[in-house]
Amino acid sequence: MRSIYPYKDSRDLMRRRLYLTIIGFLFSCPVFSQEGPIIKEEFIFKQAPYKSCHASTIAETKSGLVAAWFGGTQEKHKDVEIWFSSNRMGVWSVPVSIADGVVETQRYPCWNPVLFYTGKGTLLLFYKVGPSPSEWWGMMKYSNDDGYTWSEGTRLPEGILGPIKNKPVMISENVLLCPSSTEHDGWKVHMERFHLNSNRWDMPVQVNYDSKFNVIQPTILKHPDGSLQALCRSRQGFIITSTSADQGKSWTAFKQTNLPNPNSGIDAVTLKNGKHILVYNHTGIPKGQWGGDRHPLNVAVSHDGRQWYAGIVLEDQESEYSYPAVIQSADGLVHILYTWKRLRIKHVVIDPDRLPENDMSIWE
Repeated sequence: MRSIYPYKDSRDLMRRRLYLTIIGFLFSCPVFSQEGPIIKEEFIFKQAPYKSCHASTIAETKSGLVAAWFGGTQEKHKDVEIWFSSNRMGVWSVPVSIADGVVETQRYPCWNPVLFYTGKGTLLLFYKVGPSPSEWWGMMKYSNDDGYTWSEGTRLPEGILGPIKNKPVMISENVLLCPSSTEHDGWKVHMERFHLNSNRWDMPVQVNYDSKFNVIQPTILKHPDGSLQALCRSRQGFIITSTSADQGKSWTAFKQTNLPNPNSGIDAVTLKNGKHILVYNHTGIPKGQWGGDRHPLNVAVSHDGRQWYAGIVLEDQESEYSYPAVIQSADGLVHILYTWKRLRIKHVVIDPDRLPENDMSIWE
């Protein structure tokens, strides 16, 4: 395992952890609130050794929260790497690089990290490497100490990309269902199964490849009856959905929801109480254009994954607030990360019990 922190012994490790905690406190700027659903807002970092960042991911380990994103000169630049930070004592540590795109004598940009904690002491990192989304390939690393040290990166099997932007879901004790997609032959969604015990991947399940919708980057909801629901980014100006009654082996035809999408990433999570939370930009695509504005950034709530209610607005100024990642931690709170103007990664903590459920028309 390669350490990202060059400590010599356990005392050195403890000193480094304390140092990172103190520095993380200085760099973070949390804002606490006791009124309304938002109880904390902060930047994971304020200063970084790169100009631009994007596509964050978040997970909870036994030690606390962990986050990753890609950062470099700009998206697609060869110096873009995967950066990592942990939050073990209420503050975020100084970001460190944990993956680059160096392959022998060539260097490629890194893309879209996805963190997933197995619950058995292993933290997985999926990410992509390659010159563009139409040419990239899947990579994976793992950590057995919640991100202090990491294995070497391994390339995923041919035809497997891993979760493309959003977190996998555990569909059995040792099987992950990974929402994925491709962009080299049109925009198409597929699902991949990863067997944790045997480190084996099943062949991808295509999801409505003959659909009229151009969709990528699905996120998965879990329903009480055992069915699964995928919500997808699209070029059609709306979030597109499909469901599965057999743990992801087959999927219904895609349907258009009434939720707008400006050709930008979304993420959702099923809460312990059965409700669903979706984070997305509540704006569509102007006619004849490629994409829309990536603002505002909104949180919606649903009881069934079909009818959605307006929750709160996270950002409403004119700039880019995009590519959210959302989880529910063990204490019941909801954690959201997102790109803030391509300059920082913002972390917002929400009490889901305080989220309003308003008529969606208030955002229109």
